[in-house]
Formats: sequence, C-alpha cells, structure tokens
Amino acid sequence: MSEMNVGDIVETAYNSGTYIGEVLELKGNFLLVKVLAVVTHPTQGDLHNRGQVEGVAFHERKALAFEEKFNARKRMTKPFAGEVPTYADSLKASVQDIKASLQQEDTEFNKLSLDRIADLEKHFYEKIYS
Repeated sequence: MSEMNVGDIVETAYNSGTYIGEVLELKGNFLLVKVLAVVTHPTQGDLHNRGQVEGVAFHERKALAFEEKFNARKRMTKPFAGEVPTYADSLKASVQDIKASLQQEDTEFNKLSLDRIADLEKHFYEKIYS
C-alpha cells in the first residue's frame, strides 16, 4: 500500500459503492475524502442478506453526493491515475452499469433493485444528469 497524502486523488470503497475523491485529512487508519466521481453505484437491498427480498429491510442506497466528505479506510484506498470524470457523467455511467448487471438475471431481488434505482433516478439523479 502506498503512502497517501493530503491532496492526493484516490479510488476507495465506501459501504457498497466505489468513489474517486480527494484526500482532505489523514486520520490514523482512515482518510477524510471528498467525493469527485462515482466508480461503482452502491448495491440496493439488505447487504447482510444479499439476494433476499422477503423478511428483510430492502434499503434504497444513493451514491454519495458531489463533494460529500466521508471517512475511507486506508486499506480500501489506492491512488487514482488518470483523468477524473465529471461527477454527473460518472454517476450516470455507474447507474447504467448496475442496471445492466441487474438486467442479466430475472430475479425478485434484481427487479426490486431496478425499481429502487429507477426511483433514485426519478427523484434525485435526473436533476444531476442534466
């Protein structure tokens, strides 16, 4: 693992999503990171009971917002090399990727996940896309 410094651009996982961000602060085993782009949209549903829809709380998870700050684990973080996409473009691409993945198999979990993502697009993301 390479040493991280304030100002570095990194790729890191947070909950079930992956983001590109800027390191704002070093905090022991954590880094305070400001979101610049979305790599992988968070998974929908109950993360402790993957694939299940009955008898579980099926959560709707939004991607972290542009410039939202979060504590990332150092061990889950790596330097990012390349051009950082715009937040809107990266969000749209990550949503399209997760939708394409969920559409590959016709299950109740995937249908409910697609429904939650459609709701997120309608109520939150369409404002960001445009």
